[in-house]
Amino acid sequence: MNELKINHLAVLVSVIWMFVLGFLWYGPLFGESWMSMVGLTMEDAQANPPGAGVWVTNVISSVVPVYLMAWFFVKMNVQSLVTGAIHGFLIGFAFNLLPAMSGGMFSGDPYALAWLQGGFQVAGWAVAGMILGAWTKSK
Repeated sequence: MNELKINHLAVLVSVIWMFVLGFLWYGPLFGESWMSMVGLTMEDAQANPPGAGVWVTNVISSVVPVYLMAWFFVKMNVQSLVTGAIHGFLIGFAFNLLPAMSGGMFSGDPYALAWLQGGFQVAGWAVAGMILGAWTKSK
């Protein structure tokens, strides 16, 4: 039986997927709702575009967790699209959606904001899990 190893190309595709989903999610799909819930206007966003630090942080905070999930998948011997999707969904739900709900409740954020932000994470991790689970590599 071949031993699994991290498929770096699958990690790259998963990270790109997260950026594409983020663009769509916080743009045409739910951008107006999100901006309203966090108190932003289009004028504010255009007057203060994100700097390099935001984008560097965004890349790091996308690459590191996807690599960690890929490493977990190797250790757990995840080798299918469905199994990867289930694990990715559970990771997004347990480690992103639920803490967002709890934190949002304590900070007085609209309840819908937790679903919007957490929903992005759940969808992103589920598809990243599908990619990593289906696109395995053996030693």
